[in-house]
Amino acid sequence: MRIRAALATAVASAGVLLAGWQSGAHIAETGTATTTSLSSTASSGNSGSTGTSGTTGKSGTSSGSGSAGSTTAATYDGTQVQTRFGTVQVRVTIQDGKITEVTPLQLTDAERKSAQISSRAAPILRSEVLQAQSANVQTVGGATVTSDAYLTSLQAALDAANF
Repeated sequence: MRIRAALATAVASAGVLLAGWQSGAHIAETGTATTTSLSSTASSGNSGSTGTSGTTGKSGTSSGSGSAGSTTAATYDGTQVQTRFGTVQVRVTIQDGKITEVTPLQLTDAERKSAQISSRAAPILRSEVLQAQSANVQTVGGATVTSDAYLTSLQAALDAANF
């Protein structure tokens, strides 16, 4: 019985180390080292693969009065990213060569908990993106699937904008 318990503990420890290693690999990939977390009670099990589908499109191109010194704003829709928790899609607004707004058009909502997680993660991701002026930000702890899908959709919108 003790051998079985020791084996279970070793396997669980290996799983924790693997998850930490994957998080570290993502930090190295994005070049950021800040940590953001929804809460210490956030659901685990939000790891998984995401796929993309849908189209990337430009919607709307300008606002402003046309007078000297006016600014133009353009909005671009990212791809719809399918996850096991639902679809994620964002719209980005670019004005004067800067990202001025990121609006979620769709967030994961397959179940009540995933909708809750998405609604807490979206403002954090928006803030990080506006600060970094790119999709190269760290995922939100406890909302990995939503974060990955959000940033994938955002990158597609930025690519459409040639940003």
